[in-house]
Amino acid sequence: YGVPDVKLATGKKLTAILKENEVAAGVPEDLYNLIVKAIGLRKHVAANNKDVHNKRPLQLTESKIRRLVKYYKANKVLPAEWKYKPETAEMLITK
Repeated sequence: YGVPDVKLATGKKLTAILKENEVAAGVPEDLYNLIVKAIGLRKHVAANNKDVHNKRPLQLTESKIRRLVKYYKANKVLPAEWKYKPETAEMLITK
């Protein structure tokens, strides 16, 4: 079905192999997953105005995205001008 441990088979991590073959995404995987989660929460909150209990998880997720972006900019994983905007986040993911 698949290779159980890529590093054991190749001696490299999966992300290193993807970067070598230039197929890696422009956004790190953990940041990508958080943005997808925030998009889903934002759509849910927009469709269900009275669901006040999910506004807080949306705030927490977007705060986590901003902190992670700050970390990646400091470590030069993302360019310095990269910015997360909730309005344009969906276009960022579909690229």
